[in-house]
Amino acid sequence: MSKILTGYRLNQMIGEGTNTRIYAGEKELNHQPVIIKVLKADYPSLEDIARLRHEFQILESLNISGIVKSIALENYGNGLALVLEDFGGVSLDHFLKQTSLQLDKFLHIAIQLVSTLAELHHNQIVHKDINPSNVLINPHTWEIKIIDFSISSRLSRENQVVGNPNLLEGTLAYLSPEQTGRMNRAIDYRTDFYSLGVTFYEMLTGQLPFQTNEPLEMVHCHIAKTPTPPSSLNSQIPQVVSDLVMKLLAKTAEDRYQSALGLKTDLVRCQQLLAQKQSDVNCETDLDRVAAFQIGELDCCSQFLIPQKLYGRESEVSALLASFDRISNGATEVMLVSGYSGIGKSSLVNEMHKAIARRRGYFISGKFDQFKRNIPYVSLIQAFQELMRQLLTESNDKVALWRTKLL
Repeated sequence: MSKILTGYRLNQMIGEGTNTRIYAGEKELNHQPVIIKVLKADYPSLEDIARLRHEFQILESLNISGIVKSIALENYGNGLALVLEDFGGVSLDHFLKQTSLQLDKFLHIAIQLVSTLAELHHNQIVHKDINPSNVLINPHTWEIKIIDFSISSRLSRENQVVGNPNLLEGTLAYLSPEQTGRMNRAIDYRTDFYSLGVTFYEMLTGQLPFQTNEPLEMVHCHIAKTPTPPSSLNSQIPQVVSDLVMKLLAKTAEDRYQSALGLKTDLVRCQQLLAQKQSDVNCETDLDRVAAFQIGELDCCSQFLIPQKLYGRESEVSALLASFDRISNGATEVMLVSGYSGIGKSSLVNEMHKAIARRRGYFISGKFDQFKRNIPYVSLIQAFQELMRQLLTESNDKVALWRTKLL
């Protein structure tokens, strides 16, 4: 390493992300073990620097045992270095590759994760990138801590714009449907439950819910396909545990758990049932030990949220989808949607996102702005500029194909 971090000794690199590197090291003053997160680039972008600063500010404001504590934010070359506590943890992703989890150990880890999420959501923090790589586990004590708050949000609700799947915030295989920008739904704290569901699914079955390496196909799977229940892949997984995971993986946030404490209650109940019957010689497997019960009975919304479902527009949505099916087969049509300002025209049209993603299409839009009336065709220009931005984020092969079509 050519750069020096004053006051610290960097021993070895233990992880690497798209824009960052993670080092194990120690403080020179008192030899305290630390983890140091630095930016890869010699001249990092303002966005990368801002994310690291944002992560430090969030960690500094929280006093939660289940997250890695921040120690300092130091200057490092032309960027910054985030110094974190080292509690002897390794990534859960790495741990799972070497260890096969029994049900009792899965429940032990799951309850810790959910307890930490409950505290994060109580502090109005949405993590937005829960996955095994962002969870650390101490292999000796089985203590769990969540890391990487670089894209976490303090907003109670935010909207995700449609873009190239490779440029979405978060880890694509663990993204909630609303994080794809193609669900006509805003992102809130329940997005973490979907990502947690994917993580639980992988912990129990050893595989992801959706097996594809194609980004747009993965997006379509998240928004439209139902994964195979864990109990169907592994008959030793109790049905109630499988149902719990499938509830977390619901496509709409309203159908998932509405609070981390409600989820924790069900997990603790599974743990208690397992512990009670482990001494029963007639119960030979975990499947026998965890009796079925109605999940979500004590689950209630931890925050006041107005449902985002579109009501009373079924016939209009059906007409739009039917038209899209026809033009997908070669027809040419124009559909006009009229109504007073604020009546929900945009929300209605945005219901097309899922159908467009299924056909690998592009969604573009333009707006007639009252302050740009002097610019001819401004809405069309805006729409096609958006199309160009989407095309330019595609692979070189697809860009070349579009260049051939357009020129």
